[in-house]
Amino acid sequence: MIVAGCDLGSSTSKVVIMNNNDVKAMAITATAAKPEITLKNILNEALEKAQLKSIADLDYILGTGYGRLKAPLFHSNMSEIACHARGVYSLNRKARTIIDIGGQDCKVISINDKGKVMEFSMNDRCAAGTGRFFESMARALQCGLEDISALSNQGKSPVSISSQCSVFAESEVVTLVHEGLAWEDIIAGINNSVASRLVALVNRIGLAEELVLTGGCAKNEGLGLALQKLLGVSPRKLSQDPQFIGAIGAALLAEDKLRDRGGAS
Repeated sequence: MIVAGCDLGSSTSKVVIMNNNDVKAMAITATAAKPEITLKNILNEALEKAQLKSIADLDYILGTGYGRLKAPLFHSNMSEIACHARGVYSLNRKARTIIDIGGQDCKVISINDKGKVMEFSMNDRCAAGTGRFFESMARALQCGLEDISALSNQGKSPVSISSQCSVFAESEVVTLVHEGLAWEDIIAGINNSVASRLVALVNRIGLAEELVLTGGCAKNEGLGLALQKLLGVSPRKLSQDPQFIGAIGAALLAEDKLRDRGGAS
């Protein structure tokens, strides 16, 4: 059975095409204003990579993410929480705590030894601690997101970023730059600020090892280091790109749907 898991995020959209648990193609693109257009374009890209002729070659399409209710091509959709839990568990059966850092929200998910979601806490009302926040900080520093991520740019004397709002924090960082503070210390302060907000979410449900990070911001090594210092636990790396975990989980859940209705080959 050939399925597609589609994660239509607020910033980027991802598609994974899978055949009997085997990933055949992955594609990613910036999310356009209309999710249905984004989905059509990225699905076609993934289909070409998988050497499939058309959407008709897919037995099931399952959507998740910010735009999952706005795209008509899905057979069904599920929450990001369920998809990230399934995607992580398929790659690490020991995982118990997931921190998912998306473009506009961040979530902490607790799963048991069967991969079932037990609890979750979420921040979707403020950009602080999300990809948008990092984009604002990169703009204030006039650098790329990869510069904020690099461990080589983590100073030994992190500055304190006091503003909770991303708009005010951006102004605060601009001021720090003008005051001549070390670029590396500002970057370390930014990662510490985001890590402290994530730890507050973790504390709501409690930390259980192993810890895994998902979402595009999981690639930020500086953030991972900051979390490790605050939590005393080193996040485990996954064998797949953390930005695709939601789409991988969606594809696996699509296969489950087919099996449930007797569609497995």
